[in-house]
Amino acid sequence: MNYLFPMRNTVRKLAMCFPTVIVSGRSREKVYSFVKLTELYYAGSHGMDIKGPEQNSKYNKKTQSLLCQPATEFLPVISEVYTKLVEKTKSIQGAKVENNKFCASVHFRCVDENKWSDLAHLVRSVLKNYPKLMLTQGRKVFEIRPIIKWDKGKALEFLLESLGYENCTDVFPIYIGDDRTDEDAFKILRDKRQGLGILVSKYAKETNASYSLREPDEVMDFLERLVEWKRLTSGE
Repeated sequence: MNYLFPMRNTVRKLAMCFPTVIVSGRSREKVYSFVKLTELYYAGSHGMDIKGPEQNSKYNKKTQSLLCQPATEFLPVISEVYTKLVEKTKSIQGAKVENNKFCASVHFRCVDENKWSDLAHLVRSVLKNYPKLMLTQGRKVFEIRPIIKWDKGKALEFLLESLGYENCTDVFPIYIGDDRTDEDAFKILRDKRQGLGILVSKYAKETNASYSLREPDEVMDFLERLVEWKRLTSGE
């Protein structure tokens, strides 16, 4: 956890050079309470809750009040499912259910591997009564999300359009992620042939990303190099 404070400073410097977004499966409020940088765009709940920066900069004057919540109608049902999942998974030691506002998560990182299939069965037994919700799997987590045409890739498209960068030949978006759900954003950049995706993983795997970094320290070094490049090319 020693890298968190330096990484926070690096991201702050990055946001002063480029429009910077944090996209997460967790709720936007939880992510902000953890990061606490007012210069950033935050896209929580897998991009279903997007808000522009609270602090003005030369890059966000037009998008400071930006807010996008395409799954608002699902808030009551997500809350209901969360409550049922908490009750249903009590018998599985180590399982943690999280309410991420527009989606819910069941983490099984601390669950005995022999119990993973039992947990999956319990989660599916709850969801069978909710045909408008879907179940996906990330890194040792089950994700419960509304069935709408929205994901991290759609969130990326929305942000590029809102910033006026869609189809711009002089703009190079970079998306860095380590989760299976980030593949939607990697695919958008690859299909558009605009910018690139970077997968963070210690192991080689099939991906829509163009490049990879192995760990957070390498990500921080890459971001620092971007900041330095900006300073050198802009004469700051």
